[in-house]
Amino acid sequence: MQRFRRTAGAVGGAFAHRIALLRGSSPDNAHSPPLKLFYAELGAVAEPVLRRFRPQLQIELSEQPRVVILLPGFGTGPTRMRYMALQLERAGHTVKRWGLGHNLGPTDETLGLLSDRICDVSARYGQKVVLVGWSLGGVFAREVAKLKPDCVAKVITMGSPFSHSPYSNNLWRAYQVVAGHSVENPPIPSDLQSKPPVETIAFWSPRDGVVSRRAACGGADERDRAVALRCTHLTFPTSPDCIMAIINELEGCGNCKTS
Repeated sequence: MQRFRRTAGAVGGAFAHRIALLRGSSPDNAHSPPLKLFYAELGAVAEPVLRRFRPQLQIELSEQPRVVILLPGFGTGPTRMRYMALQLERAGHTVKRWGLGHNLGPTDETLGLLSDRICDVSARYGQKVVLVGWSLGGVFAREVAKLKPDCVAKVITMGSPFSHSPYSNNLWRAYQVVAGHSVENPPIPSDLQSKPPVETIAFWSPRDGVVSRRAACGGADERDRAVALRCTHLTFPTSPDCIMAIINELEGCGNCKTS
């Protein structure tokens, strides 16, 4: 009975903690996308059908194939990145999964496993790896590139909330409930706004209804370049403009050989 009570107490405490995270409020300096853009994200449900009616992307074979690791967004896994992977493979690039299943937030363990994964892939193929991260996956990519710059050639983020306020998005409450911690106090020490010591490109969109343009674009000292696209947050992995922009970035990757 005592064991049951302890278990029930722990469950009740965890539930109360999640409710408290759900009820939090954002500071005055937070900048969230308008609700009309957030609701427009629902159109992503029709994306698999609409894609069938679009002409096939005109993709040429790369003269310098790269090794790419795709990092999925919060709450998603490699399957969500599969269409993008197929298009990059059509260009001759080698595309690998990030190896951690669904992205449920950062921990010391996941960051360590990801670092090992990236360096293993780099050693296997004899190239520095290009990291392409969507949303929270891009935050992962930036942080790992700071830890293992010798294994990373370039970081490309897609709608990733690395700048401004951690509240500058429309899903911070949902993130806190799932991840179990405040966006202000992640379980790993980090300085999200500092630029990795490798070329870092930030893709952002004025149509993004989830992450603020201020958070995804960043300042001049937080990334090397920012590229504006015309897609919603949920369609970054399938947007023709985004995929073609990534292919262009891979062609311009001049630091992909291992030293």
